[in-house]
Amino acid sequence: MSSEDQRRQFELYKKNVQRRGKPFYPYAIFHDTVMSFVVVCVIIGLACLWYFTSSEEAGDSGVLGPRYTEESDPGTISFTPRPDWYFYFLFYLLRIFKWPESVVLATVGIPTILLIILFAVPFFDRRRERRLIRRPVAVVAALLVIASMGVLTYKGATAKEVLASENLAMVPEWQAQQQLPQEAIPGARIFAQLTCLNCHSYLGTGGGFPGAPDLTAEGAKGRGVEWQIAHLRCPSCEVPGSAMPPFDALDDEQLRQLAVFLEASKGPGGSG
Repeated sequence: MSSEDQRRQFELYKKNVQRRGKPFYPYAIFHDTVMSFVVVCVIIGLACLWYFTSSEEAGDSGVLGPRYTEESDPGTISFTPRPDWYFYFLFYLLRIFKWPESVVLATVGIPTILLIILFAVPFFDRRRERRLIRRPVAVVAALLVIASMGVLTYKGATAKEVLASENLAMVPEWQAQQQLPQEAIPGARIFAQLTCLNCHSYLGTGGGFPGAPDLTAEGAKGRGVEWQIAHLRCPSCEVPGSAMPPFDALDDEQLRQLAVFLEASKGPGGSG
């Protein structure tokens, strides 16, 4: 559209506004602002109603339900974290694109490219046509996006996680493959129930976090039990820049058992 055509369209718009209605600014913007204020007030009102009608005598329960649920346990070894439902499609993309070759496509590439295309549409599509039957490309693209997000959301919602009980059932297999001594078995059970396999891998199980090493042959590095204990207590102290969290919930005996297991893990077949 040439500058002359744009000028004529703008003049026509001003005449139509003067003849038939009010301009978008400031009237429509004012209405949107008022409605947004009303919505925020309703949310604040519901939050206040929820909070001030609950009490300890009523079990911290008000007219809109309990004020608090059970407090989270930072030392849990059985909780499986899951994203909110509106992130399930991204959650499942991470299952499709594995680290390290292609995970950047799921975390950065695909969402960024789609957002750029969405923001660019008003700039490269300047047609005034708005009827859906006259816009087949836009309609097909929108339907494909909706269908893709719907399928990925469903797959993410129904995806099964590896539970601690399933990892625990693999301890006898680990013992056989690694030829673990009996004193390493309690540590193997702790390792199976902790969140270690969410990041690290062990004999082909778990893994997926960038930079988290495979612990199958951790004991072959010869670091020693005391180093393992110190590393579990403060990973960044022993390995500067480590993203691994400290295992504060484990007592001294559990830390030693876990360290013994790691030192006994010297690869399939073991080495003594």
